[in-house]
Amino acid sequence: MKKILLIASVLIGFYSGYAQNSEVLADSYYKKGEFKKALVIYENLNREKPYSYKYIYKLVETHQQLEQFDDAERLLTQRLTQRRNPTLLVELGYNYQLKDSINQAELLYEEAIAYVDAQPNYIYSIAKKFEDHSLLDQAIRVYDKGKILTPDKNYNIQLARIYGDQGDIEKMFENYIEYVAFRPNYLNNIKRAVSDFISENKSNENNTYLRRLLLIKIQQEPSAYWYDLLSWLYVQEKAYNKSFIQEKALYKRNPESLDRIIELAITALNDNDDETSKSIFNYILETTQDASTALTSHQYILEIDTKNSDSEKELNRINNAYLNLFESYGKSELTLPLQLSYGEFLAFHKKDTDSATAFLRQSMRLNISEFQEAKVKLLLADILVLQERFNEALIFYSQIQLSLKNSTISQEARYKVAKTSYYKGDFDWAESQLKILKSSTSQLIANDALDLKLLISDNKFEDSLQTALTYYAKADLLAFQNKTDSAITLLDKILDEHKGESITDQALFQQAKLFERKKLYNKAEANYLKIISDWKEDILADDAHYHLAELYNTHLAKPEEAKHLYEKIIFEFEDSIYFIEARKKFRMLRGDSIN
Repeated sequence: MKKILLIASVLIGFYSGYAQNSEVLADSYYKKGEFKKALVIYENLNREKPYSYKYIYKLVETHQQLEQFDDAERLLTQRLTQRRNPTLLVELGYNYQLKDSINQAELLYEEAIAYVDAQPNYIYSIAKKFEDHSLLDQAIRVYDKGKILTPDKNYNIQLARIYGDQGDIEKMFENYIEYVAFRPNYLNNIKRAVSDFISENKSNENNTYLRRLLLIKIQQEPSAYWYDLLSWLYVQEKAYNKSFIQEKALYKRNPESLDRIIELAITALNDNDDETSKSIFNYILETTQDASTALTSHQYILEIDTKNSDSEKELNRINNAYLNLFESYGKSELTLPLQLSYGEFLAFHKKDTDSATAFLRQSMRLNISEFQEAKVKLLLADILVLQERFNEALIFYSQIQLSLKNSTISQEARYKVAKTSYYKGDFDWAESQLKILKSSTSQLIANDALDLKLLISDNKFEDSLQTALTYYAKADLLAFQNKTDSAITLLDKILDEHKGESITDQALFQQAKLFERKKLYNKAEANYLKIISDWKEDILADDAHYHLAELYNTHLAKPEEAKHLYEKIIFEFEDSIYFIEARKKFRMLRGDSIN
């Protein structure tokens, strides 16, 4: 008996494996368009399992691909005589539709739809079969019946997707919103689904639909998730001040955490909406009882003020504000981020490197972690580079590399070793360090390392004295030192004395960015246009197109010219790092409803 059972189990296993392999092979033939080969295998599998619906559907689809509609009809009709399965009715109806027998098809569709009145448990399978054949109106009717027949179940997700496929965006939004009311914990999934149908343009028709629906919902039922979704919509439109209003309403309903509001402030800051960001941080200061959160807000406010300061009087006010904070909160591990911010302020904005260095050396004597000490050393080294005390800076950078091997801050220190060596004119050593960093775990560092390596390798052999590259490195250093006018003048020297050499487009591009820093947008435009005209086959061609498009879009009020440049990136620079952003902004300028 045991032997018989063993043999039976082996045979069952063998057959199961054989059937599975056969099905995989048949599916493979089907996908490759070899329908006749697939058909033979599906017929064998169907004979082995005559009561399985699985192979019937595959056989029917294969016959239809071969335009053997009568064969498909015979299969379906034969099976329907055994049992009036509603999904088979849809399949037979679709087969009639392929034969242009529309009236017969409609009769079968109606029979399938009516079936759910007696058997509502078939709602999903019948609607899904309609969807499979893009019979979307019929699928909608089935789901609408489902709402009445099975009120305990929800069909809004399915309906939203169908309406989206039909281009009925308003009804799609309505169903997604109804689903949020049914399952609020799916809110982030709904945001992802909706994001493809809205744009940064607040006047976009789809944005208007969604905004109107949400405002109605807030009036009818002021639940937290409607404020959340409306706030998210405003962020997509970069209307951070309006998002802030919704976030405040959310916080008043649930005043447990300011994390969302802090995140919004940082998002606004990163998108250069300094005014809104500062307003939000001031609100956080008024609201929080947490010292760490208050310090972070103070720091961001002072950094925003520093960025926008235009007088010595304003810088002195900011300096006093930092000192008052240290008087209130002291100098400890808690205030270390503020200390780093103040050190950078003194060195790079007050131009008082000696005071900055002395202040940061005091910070190093605090009871701080090895990682925090590395951050202080990194800034100290940057200040030494600012002073052109390169060898002393290299000592600090090297100490960080040794103390925190393989960390991101260690890789940043290695990059700064390379950059400092480059400033010094030691191009070979800089290049050797940059080769290592090309595989950095930080994508930003890896990209910066690759860009600098290409600059050096492309230009160090142009002339034996490396004069142009030395000038360029010096101009780069002047830009780092905020000596923008001097950097522009030195780049002019390269463009005059080394005209036509491979470094020319690099000099034009770097100078254009410095012109933008000084808000000399017309001069920046001229540089980008020259790169596009004379260096269109070179590595910076896509950079010039994108930066000029941004210039037109944000500062020079030339949206049509910007749209043309974004379009050129899409069609001529498919491998560009700017491709995705260019496509998004092109579609927005063109007025598309989808990102």
